[in-house]
Amino acid sequence: MTQASSIAAPLAAPAKPGKLSWAWLGVTPFFLFALLFLVLPTAYLLVGSFQTPDGSFTLGNIADLFQPSILSAYWISIKISAASAFFGAVIGFFLAYAAVMGKLPRWIRPTLMTFSGVASNFAGVPLAFAFIATLGRAGLVTILLDKYLGISIYRAGFNLLSFWGLTLTYLYFQIPLMVLILAPALDGLKKEWREASSILGATTWQYWRMVGLPVLWPSLVGTTLLLFANAFGAIATAYALTGSSLNIVPILLYAQIRGDVLHNPNLGYALALGMILITGVSNGIYMVLRTRSERWLR
Repeated sequence: MTQASSIAAPLAAPAKPGKLSWAWLGVTPFFLFALLFLVLPTAYLLVGSFQTPDGSFTLGNIADLFQPSILSAYWISIKISAASAFFGAVIGFFLAYAAVMGKLPRWIRPTLMTFSGVASNFAGVPLAFAFIATLGRAGLVTILLDKYLGISIYRAGFNLLSFWGLTLTYLYFQIPLMVLILAPALDGLKKEWREASSILGATTWQYWRMVGLPVLWPSLVGTTLLLFANAFGAIATAYALTGSSLNIVPILLYAQIRGDVLHNPNLGYALALGMILITGVSNGIYMVLRTRSERWLR
């Protein structure tokens, strides 16, 4: 046996069967966190959705989800989530493409990624206040446009406390999230594919139509679905921005649980269960598409 093989042999030796690795200790906080803040609350919601306030079994809460007002809330939430996911995906794709493959100065990419990491987590009351201070009726941009350009966005029909106003607000964290997720996928496009297509006489458009976009398609669709789920479950930004003026599911759920006017916690649990199902399906499809995409991008 050579010296190299004698050194490599101990390194390749498998762990002794039955011996518990200390590495499990490092992931224990994750499993504990998931159990306390994901598994148990979901199970509690599931049970509560089929109970009355006194604990009796009922299907009434599920049946109440088909009331016109609740169906309307779901539909508005789906439209806002879909609009912010679509525009966030399109704008985020071109931003990520420009930073990764656009041959821009080298400092652009780390700057964009740093900003995207911060902006993708900037939500809730601070984001709502920032948009009110910027695009509200007395916002800075609103006043500057009216004063120096004579453009009144509110007289033109814009309203921050509306469907498009909330969609625009959501884009602040949707676009950066798209950039963060899609940039590694763009990095995975092999240069050999581009060189081979050029040698075969393909144009840039032909390369993207026949090679680039088909490879990226699972990542694009999957990330768009992730953006949809991300917007569908947002409540703090929507509630701080619009209050109860916009009938979306998270605000309706908050009203049922809090009980200012409405108070039916079990109906709230059913509303939350419906949201979990919708976001769960979106995230599930995203995971499947991401797995397919990673086969090509390895």
